[in-house]
Amino acid sequence: MKLTAIGADISGNDVSCSETLIKNLERDIPSLLDIGAEKAALTNITGDDVVISAFVPDEKLEAVNAGIIEILKKNAEDMGDLNGISPNPEDAGEGISYAEAKIRQDRYPDAIIIAFDTYGGEAIVGKVANSVMQAATGMDGVTDIGGGVADKTFKIPGLGYVSDITDDLIVAATIEDMGSVGIVAGAMVGAALGNQNVYLVERGSPSYVIPGSVIMSVSAYMNGNVLDLAVPLAKRMRILKV
Repeated sequence: MKLTAIGADISGNDVSCSETLIKNLERDIPSLLDIGAEKAALTNITGDDVVISAFVPDEKLEAVNAGIIEILKKNAEDMGDLNGISPNPEDAGEGISYAEAKIRQDRYPDAIIIAFDTYGGEAIVGKVANSVMQAATGMDGVTDIGGGVADKTFKIPGLGYVSDITDDLIVAATIEDMGSVGIVAGAMVGAALGNQNVYLVERGSPSYVIPGSVIMSVSAYMNGNVLDLAVPLAKRMRILKV
């Protein structure tokens, strides 16, 4: 079993996703269950980027990935990142973002998905994503970590190639027990926010930042249910005054 998460900029503007786009994606995502996904959802909405995630058996990974792309193409207000996918590495361009992580067979499928959107922050987003992955590595309750920045053109199962200039990244961590979700997510978010010009945003909120910045959303995807962790984590991180 695997978690797969695919992100793309298909919005008609550069700072947000329209209600119509979100509604149409959520309408079509259940069709992924018909081609083999066990669970599927619109997990992250970060600025003008969306992420569709699914829990899938290994043998259905390629089919579900292709199904996610069909949903994104069908509803795209702008083809954007979808145009970067190529059947051969030589023609690959800036494309969709991808994360894949293994799930233990004897566990409910739970995951944390962090998505990034860049506003002139392309030069730093790779460092930020690496900070997030390093923070989760080796933590109790983490099964696997996937995504982040690629240092060369890479192949996405069932889809084709995208180049290493892809910059609206995803990091996904699969979690072995519910009690670890807050601990791991807190570590991942804290690591990201320790970098300069990185901002945590709520899922689906319009994002207005000074150029040269990176924004991020964080979702818990727990047995098919999507929880936006931005607000509860922000409250937990507040300094209590005496």
